[in-house]
Amino acid sequence: MRETPKLALLWRGDREARRDATPDNSRLNRVFVALAALGIHAEPAVYADDMAHEVRKQLLKVNGVLVWVNPISDGQNRIALDATLRDVASRGIWVSAHPDVILKMGVKEVLHRTKHLGWGTDTHLYRTVEAFREEFPPRLQSAGPRVLKQNRGNAGQGVWKVEFACQSAHEGAIVRVLEARRGSVPEEVPLDDFMRRCEAYFAAEGCIIDQPFQPRLPDGMIRCYMGADKVVGFGHQLIKALIPPPPEGPDSEAAQPGPRIMHPASAPTFQALRRKMESEWTPQMMRLLDIDAEALPIIWDADFLYGPRTASGEDTYVLCEINVSSVFPFPEQAPSEIARLALARLLSSKRASHDDV
Repeated sequence: MRETPKLALLWRGDREARRDATPDNSRLNRVFVALAALGIHAEPAVYADDMAHEVRKQLLKVNGVLVWVNPISDGQNRIALDATLRDVASRGIWVSAHPDVILKMGVKEVLHRTKHLGWGTDTHLYRTVEAFREEFPPRLQSAGPRVLKQNRGNAGQGVWKVEFACQSAHEGAIVRVLEARRGSVPEEVPLDDFMRRCEAYFAAEGCIIDQPFQPRLPDGMIRCYMGADKVVGFGHQLIKALIPPPPEGPDSEAAQPGPRIMHPASAPTFQALRRKMESEWTPQMMRLLDIDAEALPIIWDADFLYGPRTASGEDTYVLCEINVSSVFPFPEQAPSEIARLALARLLSSKRASHDDV
């Protein structure tokens, strides 16, 4: 009789949440249902740093783990979790997304490493405070509004639109800055003060990515959901991040982002983007970052803004972020693809372990 594959779905929570978690009361309940339909026994694995030891013991009893944990949340990071995941992976447990893969494609540095691909733009990277202080002011002066991004973050944390309040780069010049975090309002501060604020992003081998502001931001963001190397759906949303709030204020209804409208992979509007992602950009990214098909995350997404239209009026797309750590929500087609891919990976991992015996 074939052994039933065992899979853990891991997300962050406290001890009470760990005690009470079931497949039915989880936000991932549709994923649990899809996994069960393919004969996979899936169980919740609620994680917190102070429960790392017992979660590790749980993960060592399953064949694989799917992880939904943001890089930054309520002052918490993934340092302890990633150490646990690397440990269990080294013992033959399949992990998606593996922390090493996240560091290749799920950080903002990927925007610089892949800037020459068709999704790229005029992107720069600052690895040190000194380089940032020397190179950013003249670039801001010559290139116009820029968007700065810390290497690891989510929910708009550490993502800033920056422009001169007046066209001058002299010492003490005033810049207008707006963070992408919800509820933010524009500030006018001395450039030197703002750059000093950004120095924290270089901690722990961090860096800052610098891209041009995209004027078509009000046209919305397209989230391209990927199951490994294939598109499983799209989400289009009229976002408000990096757009100054209306006079009613940042908490007003008019300042809130529109709903994310989900579309299947077959949606006619996005077929050009789908072809690019599946046939060009994803394979090119994999080669560039040295990620093989078996290591690609089960579920990830690439967020695009509309770039300038071509001479014939066609849309272009600019990559603004890749999300790997915690992709949710996702289109209704995604759970079945997550389950199908998970089963294939679990069986492949099992065959590989047998071959090593």
